[in-house]
Amino acid sequence: MSRNVVVIIGTGGMGLAIARRLGSGSHLVLADFSQGQLDSATETLRREGHSVHAIQTDVGRFDSVQNLAQQASHLGNIHAIAHTAGLSPAQASTDRIYQVDLLGTAHVIDAFLSVVSADTALVVIASLAGHQTKGTLSEDLEKHLATAPADKLLGHPELAPPSDLQENAPGLRAYGISKRANIVRVQASAAAWGKKGARINSVSPGLISTAMGHQEMQGPLKAQLKDLIDNSAVTRVGTPGDIANVVAFLCSSEASFITGEDILMDGGWASSKRWVN
Repeated sequence: MSRNVVVIIGTGGMGLAIARRLGSGSHLVLADFSQGQLDSATETLRREGHSVHAIQTDVGRFDSVQNLAQQASHLGNIHAIAHTAGLSPAQASTDRIYQVDLLGTAHVIDAFLSVVSADTALVVIASLAGHQTKGTLSEDLEKHLATAPADKLLGHPELAPPSDLQENAPGLRAYGISKRANIVRVQASAAAWGKKGARINSVSPGLISTAMGHQEMQGPLKAQLKDLIDNSAVTRVGTPGDIANVVAFLCSSEASFITGEDILMDGGWASSKRWVN
């Protein structure tokens, strides 16, 4: 009996947790830019009994993501795709964040649309930062981020940082814009995916206890990130397992009426911030 295929793009803490949650009985396809991290994740999951196929992938290049999609489709019916790959403001320059976090997500949505079938589900990991950016972008830029062809996506003049921009974390503005782009791009893509019987959603985590999250906690944004914990409704940091549980739900038949949506997972920080003094 052939196995369903589950594709995990990005093999960090969230990617591994999602792979474990969705991978049992399926053929896991792992993708990452870092060959070392990809090899480590592959070895870990194989030791745990999973069937794993690893493909080194640069989401910033459409041909690389297209190769991933084609190889995954040749292994069987693609049941789920979890796109977790991304760079934080502490990890990369503005240009690289746009290339990976913004353009990379568009590439994943476009490349996998050609190989999905009925009941395939894609979940994109966006961020609370995308919600914080809502309302700060022009209507023209937001429409561009949602609908522009991928090869024109980085060409909007408003993506260039203002000459007077001052921020305590290089790349912070680009990160917020990129994550807002993830959310609206998913919304705009739902109809095309629906024509193939497939669904697409996003999840927007707040602070999650991953290697990336710990790196951010040691950087210039540590005060703001501490506020995410202290002033959230649950008063704790999120775990990769928290994210994996929601991704699993969105990829399941129980979520068959949910598409083009974003689920904010910030421990209640945004709602508490709005309504509680």
